Amino acid sequence: EISRTSCISLFTPLVLAPVEAVKLTVTRAMLINSFTVQSPNVTYTDTHIESKYTYANTELRSEDRSDGSPIWTIYPVESTFQFKTDRRIPKLGIMLVGLGGNNGTTLVGGVIANREGITWKTKEGIRAPDYYGSLTQSSTCRVGTVNGQEIFTPFKALLPMVDPDHIVFDGWDISGMNLADAMERSKVFEWDLQRQLAPHLRKISPRPGIFDPSFIAANQGSRADNFIKGTKKQQMHRIRADIRDFKEKSQVDKVVVLWTANTERYSEIIVGLNDCEGNLRASIDADDAEVAPSTLYALACVDEGVPFINGSPQNTFVPGLINAAVRLKTLIGGDDFKSGQTKMKSALVDFLVSAGIKPTSIVSYNHLGNNDGLNLSAPSCFRSKEISKSNVVDDIVNSNRLLYQNGEHPDHSVVIKYVPYVGDSKRAMDEYTSEIFMGGKNTIVMHNTCEDSLLAAPLILDMCLVAELSTRIEIKGPDDEHFRGLHPVATLLSYMAKAPLVPKGTPVVNALSKQRAMLENFLRACIGLAPENNMLLEYK
Repeated sequence: EISRTSCISLFTPLVLAPVEAVKLTVTRAMLINSFTVQSPNVTYTDTHIESKYTYANTELRSEDRSDGSPIWTIYPVESTFQFKTDRRIPKLGIMLVGLGGNNGTTLVGGVIANREGITWKTKEGIRAPDYYGSLTQSSTCRVGTVNGQEIFTPFKALLPMVDPDHIVFDGWDISGMNLADAMERSKVFEWDLQRQLAPHLRKISPRPGIFDPSFIAANQGSRADNFIKGTKKQQMHRIRADIRDFKEKSQVDKVVVLWTANTERYSEIIVGLNDCEGNLRASIDADDAEVAPSTLYALACVDEGVPFINGSPQNTFVPGLINAAVRLKTLIGGDDFKSGQTKMKSALVDFLVSAGIKPTSIVSYNHLGNNDGLNLSAPSCFRSKEISKSNVVDDIVNSNRLLYQNGEHPDHSVVIKYVPYVGDSKRAMDEYTSEIFMGGKNTIVMHNTCEDSLLAAPLILDMCLVAELSTRIEIKGPDDEHFRGLHPVATLLSYMAKAPLVPKGTPVVNALSKQRAMLENFLRACIGLAPENNMLLEYK
């Protein structure tokens, strides 16, 4: 019997079993760092975790009354899914498009600082490295209770995930500056940390990237000293060769590529240009000017069988690209990191609407001074960002037609301004005006100083780790004869994305709590655990 009066951590494996079989007396929540699930529906082998999962859902049917109005009936239904997860954790390589930018240098530097245990001096004292802001590294999940006390486990302990310490980084940038100098240029880290990271980062220089001035702001031309020449087809072949070269030289088992470069303008979706895979490939062969650099990177990854994630808001995934990914069964995901203002919005609006409060006006203003802000000062690039930020409340509004009539939507305005002085410390100011009881109005005003790259870097890590994990999970549903991989359009990345990319016909969910619950509950199903529903029926 173990007795504690504060949070304790069990570092030896714990078997999740009926409460009666475990004798623990605690007065605070516990953290268990590893466990196994003991169930007839779960099997552990040296190479895989296999689970059988009963999925409870509902089916709705309607019949018309004599007056034409419908009578609805809800039928609870159950179906059986099987999951098979490869336990063998690969050596992972991450290639970033925009490696020398603020996000790239911040992520690589942060991972090195954690791996090497680098501490640094600030005016507040000595700071140690951490992964705050990372879902996989710094959040927990509830796995049960013991004697009325809740038991939690790290999110990364649900299934075998890559340890960031073992990641190898590479990538491309249109600026050839080594990462030590690029880190100094970005002005994100404290100086003492930069000083200690510089010897590590000076060894890393980006590979030449694809530069097309027609897709980004003209003010980016001064940075472009490291780019691939030739036709679009030649550029795409060079990206494929770079991926193979990195994999061979670094001896990694798997590669994930993520776009964290400049926001591009939207590409025109044109029949005959990019509306199907054949037309997209023909357009690349013809060196058509409307094929964006990000689409070239994405298609190169699809052809190499390497997951590609879009961390910016442009429409990289034109229909032809999606067709190719589905045909070749290569994971793609995005779009646009959900890190600061939009993350708050997807949580707050969901809370208000769920509480029966009616948001009627949402006004969001930002100013920032990093290179992202400079690029977004071009109207065509800002339009891409405006679209991804504006759609974040759509599904939340549609969920409550008691508040909103068909076609009704809150006024929603997004403004972004470039102010060089504030650098990476983006200021986000929001005003939410809502209608409340009996004609009243409620206004919430929020000021949020977002350290832009320090919020984005952990999301990049999470997206890459979850994408890699997704490639090791197989599923067998009621209509499947054999196990198959997950759908190439990776909905598991939705929690980290402003504008989640989903397969055709799949509901788009933007509400933050629902996105996190979906990801956590999916991983729970892979180890035979029921979804976390917070009912606590055993105490009712």
